[in-house]
Amino acid sequence: MNIRKDDIVEVISGDDRGKRGRVLQVLHKEGKILVENINRVYKHLRPNRQNAQGGRLSKEMPVDISNVQLICPQTNKPTRVGVRYLPDGSKERYSKKSGASMGRVAPPRKAHATAE
Repeated sequence: MNIRKDDIVEVISGDDRGKRGRVLQVLHKEGKILVENINRVYKHLRPNRQNAQGGRLSKEMPVDISNVQLICPQTNKPTRVGVRYLPDGSKERYSKKSGASMGRVAPPRKAHATAE
């Protein structure tokens, strides 16, 4: 998965199509992410001793990772994400549209460094 926590993403399908939000959590095993103010649902709470009134709690539910696209920091538009190795051997994410860097993913490794 090329989407990480605190990235800005745009929803490309579903009820919240076109909305943007910050990634709060990545659920790797399910292939889903939790996005701020996206896919909100109401959880109805039954009255109990702590909450005598009961009520409704609004919370975000996970969205499938295929239904969002990462926002390019340079163009501020949705883009696909690629991974490339830098000359020092470190791995970084980049925007396929503009080629702009989106941050390093892995520390430098000798095996991937270009010999100069």
